[in-house]
Amino acid sequence: MGNATKAYWIARVDVSNDDAYQKYRSLNVIAFEKFGGRFIVRGPAGLVAKGQPRKHNVVVEFPDYDTAVACYHSPEYQAAKVHLDQVGEIDLVICPGYAG
Repeated sequence: MGNATKAYWIARVDVSNDDAYQKYRSLNVIAFEKFGGRFIVRGPAGLVAKGQPRKHNVVVEFPDYDTAVACYHSPEYQAAKVHLDQVGEIDLVICPGYAG
């Protein structure tokens, strides 16, 4: 994909285990800070125009696609992901930005 544009993690989460989610959130920041991740969206859905809503919607911006993927595979994020795997229903995609 290259490093020409920013990239994004887009996550939709239904939390059924609040303790695991809080632990995940306390640890994911370590990886996000290391890889330049910045929260763009972090909260409940506003208008759900189509599809099924989730309790939490998150968009994290990264400097580029390669960095976003490296963050996901990093030991720091994988330590947080152990807790995310216990949270509930999750959709997560990593997408390159659009340069026009």
